[in-house]
Amino acid sequence: MSDVPWPQPVASWTAGQPVTVGFQADGAAHGGGHCQFAISYDNGKTAAIVHKVMEHCFFNDPLDSNTAEVLEYTFMLPANVPASSNAQFIWIWTNAVGYRELYTGIADITITNSGGSKSYTGKSAIYPNHAGYDTIPEFGGDYTTGL
Repeated sequence: MSDVPWPQPVASWTAGQPVTVGFQADGAAHGGGHCQFAISYDNGKTAAIVHKVMEHCFFNDPLDSNTAEVLEYTFMLPANVPASSNAQFIWIWTNAVGYRELYTGIADITITNSGGSKSYTGKSAIYPNHAGYDTIPEFGGDYTTGL
């Protein structure tokens, strides 16, 4: 992970307002799994969860498929996330089916907040199936695996 931001943020978000995150349709969905959506203010060294989709990320119900049904999530950005011209949005996905992998993406964003919040305390993001973290086994039909 680089400490050098992109020249321009890819999105500008407002605290307390809805945010929509989309995914490309051509990716392998590996039966869904657990997704975390997080915000970082230190170039990804730490991340606080702002939304999560557990068990069926990319699907409406349990489905052992490689083709995603859900390619967009809209959630409310917490009203108390601080403003920043150099924040990062982090997406973390633990797949339900297949090799024990960890998928993640990070994007530079800006956040506005007229309320003047100075900090946000959310649950820390976890990185299962990554060095130093627990391995979550293949779900095998039990979509509560790893919860």
